[in-house]
Amino acid sequence: MAEPEAQLLLAVGLIEKDTNGDALWVWCYPSVTAELRSLLLRKCCLTDENKLLHTFVFGQYKRSWFYITTVEVQESPALKKVTHFSIVLTAKDFNPEKYAAFTRILCRIYLKHGSPVKMMESYIAVLTKGICQSEENGSFLSKDFDARKAYLAGSIKDIVSQFGMETVILYTALMLKKRIVVYHPRIEAIQEFTRTLPALVWHRQDWSILHSYVHLNEEEVEALKACTGSYIAGFTDSEVNSRPDLYDVYVNLADSEITISPVVKEAMTMGKLHKEIGQLIVQSAEDPDKSDSQVIKDISLKTKEILTTLASLTEVSDVNEKPTLNSETLKQKRFPPATENFLFHLAAAEQMLKL
Repeated sequence: MAEPEAQLLLAVGLIEKDTNGDALWVWCYPSVTAELRSLLLRKCCLTDENKLLHTFVFGQYKRSWFYITTVEVQESPALKKVTHFSIVLTAKDFNPEKYAAFTRILCRIYLKHGSPVKMMESYIAVLTKGICQSEENGSFLSKDFDARKAYLAGSIKDIVSQFGMETVILYTALMLKKRIVVYHPRIEAIQEFTRTLPALVWHRQDWSILHSYVHLNEEEVEALKACTGSYIAGFTDSEVNSRPDLYDVYVNLADSEITISPVVKEAMTMGKLHKEIGQLIVQSAEDPDKSDSQVIKDISLKTKEILTTLASLTEVSDVNEKPTLNSETLKQKRFPPATENFLFHLAAAEQMLKL
């Protein structure tokens, strides 16, 4: 177990807010770049004017995941001049539950000892052995937190109960690898919603498209724009609505509204097939006997059916080449126009078009 963990964890850091109200980086191990430090200060909520405490936030920046747990200091003899602090972990994998559990233990250690040395010992124990144990602070075992569990932790049923048939817009956008921006003033609502969306396209099992906490800051926006292909980006700033350069589909989570950008209107044209998919999603999600993972399985089976249809329309011109869509075969099938259009754009998204 030691080797994978050593490959996943990147760094641990500590940010403190003192009695003067200043939030500062105090310590990190082994190192965090100046660029990442200023980003994490922005994310940790200790520099916020609104004084709202976000106990746990996570996100991704330039292919590194960050996880931040923030606590208020109450009656800790070891931390007399500190009002709040944040423990930051950076890692290569998406697993909020794993890193929330680990940062909570590190917080307890710091509250008790007021020194990063003890935290570093636990960090190194997890890095090398995948485990840290102590009777008073709790124990943490990396292998208890499977990546698949993290993928299934969100609730598809909640999304469907909020958006109903319109969930098919999100499904189509993800299938066609479009850029989705989600707005809500509460970061917790955004994180819960956005982390669940990649499960709609379970066959890809790709959570690298998730950027659940983005500020409208120049460096962050540029990093987002540099992402190849699709992404799901979460913002708490309503100004993002007036940044059509950042999205193909805009979700106002607070008002339960989904807007499709004119740029992708043609590719996202809905028809009979989309209605079928939408009905299947809603029916499955509304079944009280079905769990979220069963709903994901139902959607995934429908996706498989679509991909099988698409595969039947491809040809291989060279042994070493990937199968590509034969446009003529697609036309001859005489699918309804919206279905033909969707299959064509799906072939493009799956890199099955001859250029």
